[in-house]
Amino acid sequence: MPITKSAKKALRQSLRRRDRNVARKASMEKVVKNYTKLLKSKKLDEAKNYFASVQKALDKAAKQGIIKKNTASRKISRLSLRLK
Repeated sequence: MPITKSAKKALRQSLRRRDRNVARKASMEKVVKNYTKLLKSKKLDEAKNYFASVQKALDKAAKQGIIKKNTASRKISRLSLRLK
């Protein structure tokens, strides 16, 4: 456990940031999961329309530092290939 005042504050900050990051990552993963469900159920028209929100969620996660930029780019690329 932290002893100094600044260490206590740093712990509080890191716990708040962790909660925020976990929530953001979960929402990103939820969007990707919904997209893959659409693809598996052969609803290609809905998947095409939903792909924009998938791309937005991955780009936003990369911008916020949840995932790296290249990881987001790779996931977008692979998900778009699955649509084609």
